[in-house]
Amino acid sequence: MQLGIFAKTFRGQEPSTVLQAARAAGYRVVQYNMACSGLASMPDVIQDGVAEAVAAAARASGVRIAAVSATYNMIHPDIAVRQRGHASLRVIAQASRSMGTRLLTLCTGTRDPDDQWRRHPDNDTPEAWRDLLASMEVALAIADETDVDLGIEPERANVVDSASRARKLLGEVSSPRLKIVIDAANLVETEPADEKRRIIAEAIDHLGDRIVMAHAKDRTGDGAFTTAGKGVLDYPHYLCQLKAIGFDGPLITHGLSEAEAPEVARFLQSQMAKAGVAATEPSQ
Repeated sequence: MQLGIFAKTFRGQEPSTVLQAARAAGYRVVQYNMACSGLASMPDVIQDGVAEAVAAAARASGVRIAAVSATYNMIHPDIAVRQRGHASLRVIAQASRSMGTRLLTLCTGTRDPDDQWRRHPDNDTPEAWRDLLASMEVALAIADETDVDLGIEPERANVVDSASRARKLLGEVSSPRLKIVIDAANLVETEPADEKRRIIAEAIDHLGDRIVMAHAKDRTGDGAFTTAGKGVLDYPHYLCQLKAIGFDGPLITHGLSEAEAPEVARFLQSQMAKAGVAATEPSQ
């Protein structure tokens, strides 16, 4: 696996500054965010030369761009908000390959109008699923036009809130461009340790043929999110399950401060060693 981090963890609005900081902290790949180029995370336009500057910074730093964040609320109750998200997705998709990646990460969304990461009871309605399918149709058409892949992440606050819902979506859209980003901390909350391990193992087994990226954060005993290594997740178990399906892609940490980044890199390296997972060098 390749050890990576959200690029937005680091201060700066120039890709060279951000990627050099990631490399200095111990990471070789990043999930990029357009904010690291001084733009909105979901920009209306990406000016000429911006994508090429990201690629040049990646080559100079030796840090590969594993994916670009393109998260917007795909089932927002206001269709105009969804349409603006689709438009920004197209803008990022058109530039992503020049940055050095063909993977964009999405948010399947929530009916909450203010926070795309906050659960809403209407997420479980047939209408919410219908709107997700409609948004996915648009997003996958953009992916086909621009030759990129789209990664969705089972997240308890979103409409795709479990491995089974992710598998259902994969079956209903039938596109090889739809991939899975897995995050053990998004699959569990306050369950006993054995139950957490069971949920994580089943999810990875259920989705293994589509997993292209893994995320690394943690959960406290009361269910709150925390920095990887400061919670109760069994990281060797998580990594062993990924190893068992043959996953050798990016392991990307997030939900941490810039000051914590070197410590988390050391923690994840130690957990990979415990799990017998080799750290591999990314190919540019």
